[in-house]
Amino acid sequence: MSAALSESLTPISSSPVPPLDTPIFELSSVAFFGRSLAEYVEFFELDLAYLKGKAVLDVAGGPASFTAEACRVGIDAVAVDPLYGSRLETLETQVQLDYNRVFKGMRMRKNRGRFRMKSFSSVTAAERDRRSAARRFLEDYEAHFVHGRYFGAALPQLPFFDRTFHVVLCAHLLFIYAAQFDYAFHLAACRELMRVARYEVRIHPGCGADGKPYEHLDRLIGELAHEGIAAKIVRVNYEFFAGADSMLVLNRGSHQ
Repeated sequence: MSAALSESLTPISSSPVPPLDTPIFELSSVAFFGRSLAEYVEFFELDLAYLKGKAVLDVAGGPASFTAEACRVGIDAVAVDPLYGSRLETLETQVQLDYNRVFKGMRMRKNRGRFRMKSFSSVTAAERDRRSAARRFLEDYEAHFVHGRYFGAALPQLPFFDRTFHVVLCAHLLFIYAAQFDYAFHLAACRELMRVARYEVRIHPGCGADGKPYEHLDRLIGELAHEGIAAKIVRVNYEFFAGADSMLVLNRGSHQ
């Protein structure tokens, strides 16, 4: 891995996450929800100049505009999601249903001290930005699904050869939905993300929907280490809700 990619990685401090009462998201299923390139740059600490011309995979991309925007600046970006392959009208409907559901929950909780708003002035501003991202995604999906930019697939099994992508990203799936996915899924998912990565995997956030660290994180890091996969929590300069200021970074270790 180049110095440009690794220089931004700094160890997380040991200060505890503030006690939280209830999850910021209370969803019975994984939401079809996405964010912009600008947010990805912040919560994944991405160097776009370094990634130009390199293959990058966004796993569980949903209606994020990351892939569309990244391709426009010269990054060879590809995304996977279980709903890709659906008709455009189906995805448009899913965006409306899940965005309304998620933002309704956010507005109900906005006065409980849960939001940090480092990147947005308000929940309303975040909603506006993320709905714009979804519109960009839908336009790009319509134009480029047939070109192999979007694949219908889900963890823990991805349709790519080993070490296909320079960097693999996974946002707001693992740990956030710990109530829906058991430890075995998280371990298998991390193995699979690393399998298709040439150098590094970045998973954000490093906490659950309650802002607390994933309860099996130490066990997960330990088991991955036994398999030659180095894993560490890294703090990022981003925090949409309390506790969501870190990512889990996986790589093959210096000996590989």
